[in-house]
Amino acid sequence: MQLIPLIAALFSVLMPSKNWYAPSEPLNVKVDAQQTVTLVLSDFQGRRINTDVPTDVEPGKTVDIRAMFPAMRLGTYVLYAVPPGKTTADFVGTPLVIELRGDKRPGAPAGAIVIRVDPLCVAKFDTTAGEMTAAFYYDVAPNTVANFISLANGGFYDGLLFHRVVPDFIVQSGDPLADNSGGPGYEIGAEFNGRLHLRGVLSMARENDPMESQGAMPRPEFANSAGSQFFICLNHDKTERLDRKYTAFAQLISGDETLQKIGSGEIADASTGRPKEPVRINSLRIMPVTSGIDPYPTLLEKASEEK
Repeated sequence: MQLIPLIAALFSVLMPSKNWYAPSEPLNVKVDAQQTVTLVLSDFQGRRINTDVPTDVEPGKTVDIRAMFPAMRLGTYVLYAVPPGKTTADFVGTPLVIELRGDKRPGAPAGAIVIRVDPLCVAKFDTTAGEMTAAFYYDVAPNTVANFISLANGGFYDGLLFHRVVPDFIVQSGDPLADNSGGPGYEIGAEFNGRLHLRGVLSMARENDPMESQGAMPRPEFANSAGSQFFICLNHDKTERLDRKYTAFAQLISGDETLQKIGSGEIADASTGRPKEPVRINSLRIMPVTSGIDPYPTLLEKASEEK
């Protein structure tokens, strides 16, 4: 099976045979390296997955990752190609995100029903106020991350404004109409999780449930109303009330100065949060992680600080 051209362009060392696997299929990955490499698998928190199977792979060889790491269970993993004797900090190429997804329906059998494999990526914002880089929470919001990446790769966010700014609270974008009502023409399910809405966290905007003002969780029709609009948090003292009620899906790793500029502009209409001179997203690019562009150790460190 041929790789999707975009995916093929991202990989330089680890080449999966496809992006989706049935649990009964071998999870075949070709090692397209110039030298023998050691494959290292960790969970998304960076804990290494041990195996008794040899993990040194010669150039051009295809291996079954599930057979190599039989301890894999439901969850999110990162696969690295590392020169022999080196650590994961010295990886080559682009790591792979491997998600073993279970069936969450009541009464469903245990175990994976499907496996998804993607390149480990970051989002690079170029805005009229400066640049920002965000790393994704693949482990707790996989569908939201996939939706955001798909929209970004299609150019959806290029040219859109940060149309809403609530000082010391959030800045918001992703609306092609720039009036809080626009979206991609579809809605995605909520993936509320334990990642806190700290400064620099990206989370999905959705319709507000009137019952939330009474302390209730949003009802499904409101919880599952996100599409393309997202916001970036400015101050957890103010955004703490959003924790576990909105889908946090990424974290800024660089560009806090840019975020500050976006969040401190003069407001033209306080009722809508429209800035007098809205900041524009010139481009939003999804970039593969490489040894020179790897913010995930910082992301994991921030996540550990939340506990």
